[in-house]
Amino acid sequence: MAASSGVLEFEEYVRTRQDALLRSARRLVPDPVDAQDLVQTALVRTYPRWDGIADKRLADAYMRRVMINTRTEWWRSRRLEEVPTGDLPESSVDDGAEQRADREMLRDVMRVLAPQQRQVVIMRHYGQLSTEETARALGMSAGTVKSTLHRALARLRHELEHGRYGYTRRESQCAA
Repeated sequence: MAASSGVLEFEEYVRTRQDALLRSARRLVPDPVDAQDLVQTALVRTYPRWDGIADKRLADAYMRRVMINTRTEWWRSRRLEEVPTGDLPESSVDDGAEQRADREMLRDVMRVLAPQQRQVVIMRHYGQLSTEETARALGMSAGTVKSTLHRALARLRHELEHGRYGYTRRESQCAA
């Protein structure tokens, strides 16, 4: 019994896009094992509907939406167990000011990069494009993308550590 073209097409999609899907999942959940579970769950939920996706170029967007919805379901179904205690924790309100300040600092420090370096950093890290996709979009070789990204990140790191920003790297945050 021959496999249908939809099955083969789905298998090819998974084979070619699994790394990009895992990168997207890692941005949704912090634990790498949970990210793999998220991708697998999204693939299982997408497979029965694969033939209904008319434009397969939009499959990545469809998968990201399934992953976001799945992560939301997981979050809503989690068990919250309260533990009674005699001591109340210190109250603090996170108003997002620190995140906004970090984003502003990053936008500011990105100005030290050459335009091509900025494009590569944005496409690879913000746009979540692979090296090959970035190379095609910018009309350069994959090796050039890699070396440009390496130099740009080194420049950003140097600016953050030795510039006017006063940033110091903490080892616990640099696991990746």
